[in-house]
Amino acid sequence: MREYEVMVVFDPDAEDPAVNGVIERVTTFVKEHGGEVRKEDRWGKRKLAYEIGHKADGTYVLIEFTSEPGPLPEMERLLTLADEVIRHKVIKRAA
Repeated sequence: MREYEVMVVFDPDAEDPAVNGVIERVTTFVKEHGGEVRKEDRWGKRKLAYEIGHKADGTYVLIEFTSEPGPLPEMERLLTLADEVIRHKVIKRAA
């Protein structure tokens, strides 16, 4: 098992139930594939470094988890397909 973190930037206009739904899908996906969610940190609404899709703000959520590397492309596809997600990045944490 390797340690990862995923930073997800949500549309600032997305409703809380939609954001919670995407977070729940990610955590469920990790658990279904034998991983463990270690920490979920909601940073709240912050200013973006540059506009994305004419949006100057985004709602940031950081999720730390353990997983095998195999299922990660499918998780990234899940985040890409979510309309509420502006950007996401999965990073392998240093040991």
